[in-house]
Amino acid sequence: MKNQINKLRAFFLNIIPGAGHYYIGKRILGIVYFLISFGGLFMSFLIALASHDGEFAILGWIGFLLVWCLNMLHLLIVLLKSPNHTAAVISDEGMQPVIPVRNNDNERFHVILLSFIPGLGHFHMGLMQRGLSFLISFFGYMTVMLFLTGVTSSSAFLLLFGVLPVIWLYSMFDAVQHIHSKLAGEELVDRTLFEDLEAGREDGRRSKVLATLLSAFPGAGQMYLGLQKRGLQLMLLFLGSIYVMDLLRLSVLFFLIPVIWFYSLFDGLQLVSRYGREELQDKPVVEGFMNHQGWLGAGLLALGLYYILANVAVPALDIRFPEWRLQYRFSTYLKTVIVSILLIGGGVKLLIGSKNTTAKKETGAK
Repeated sequence: MKNQINKLRAFFLNIIPGAGHYYIGKRILGIVYFLISFGGLFMSFLIALASHDGEFAILGWIGFLLVWCLNMLHLLIVLLKSPNHTAAVISDEGMQPVIPVRNNDNERFHVILLSFIPGLGHFHMGLMQRGLSFLISFFGYMTVMLFLTGVTSSSAFLLLFGVLPVIWLYSMFDAVQHIHSKLAGEELVDRTLFEDLEAGREDGRRSKVLATLLSAFPGAGQMYLGLQKRGLQLMLLFLGSIYVMDLLRLSVLFFLIPVIWFYSLFDGLQLVSRYGREELQDKPVVEGFMNHQGWLGAGLLALGLYYILANVAVPALDIRFPEWRLQYRFSTYLKTVIVSILLIGGGVKLLIGSKNTTAKKETGAK
């Protein structure tokens, strides 16, 4: 059993190049991997500093990555080729030849190792449908995001790649749960993720684990818990902010993106903790949304006018009157004007709101 536990420990130690090889007894090989990887990286940085050329540093990182991959692949081959535990079978005729016995820790190691690619660990346990759903979800989502990024030529969609680690972690967690159940003697049921969702709906309850994972994407966790209005507003606020800021090149306001993300995440976690203990109310993030239709209409109208101005009017006038340099002036100064108007408008709105609140409190006190 100790030998098999060492496999997992050696694998995770080998994140530092050579440490896993050193741990399993191949000390010279471990030292060689360590010196080549970190020594090459250190030398590339020295050369980059001496020559004032950053390309040497980039080449150093590329070399480090290649050595790291070779180091991990070598260790995996060594661990997978290592023999399993063996045992002797005793019968009435005496001691029989030693035959291999399936080891639980070795099975667990193989599942965890294969699960680094979503779905492969489930395939190893015979859960073909469940493994296929994880594999398609991970690589399908990646393909769609790359397609949208390429078609729209917008880097904003790259932010949505943050969902991939969530799918990867959930796949790993699910594989570990299933292998523990299998080693405990329980019968495994091969059903897809979507069948799990349908089963939860039939029981009238939602999975808290899945709701927590979905909360990593703004609004998704809330919508899964049945709070459609709240979830939809958070999702529109997050994606709409990314689109508008990328369209207008308002990089100065990009700090709002992580603020919205963290608000949605912790809101989802709070709702998950309250789910099952009390009734959740589908309370919108923006109260009295219908009362803000005027502001929303004005914003959409302004966005439409900006789009026509930036892509139709200014290019046409710039060709007609090149001496005016409209394209240059538009792209250089308009961003500052828009940000200034937004900041001034927001400040005036806050001042008016604070004055109204103070006046109401004074009236109520009298």
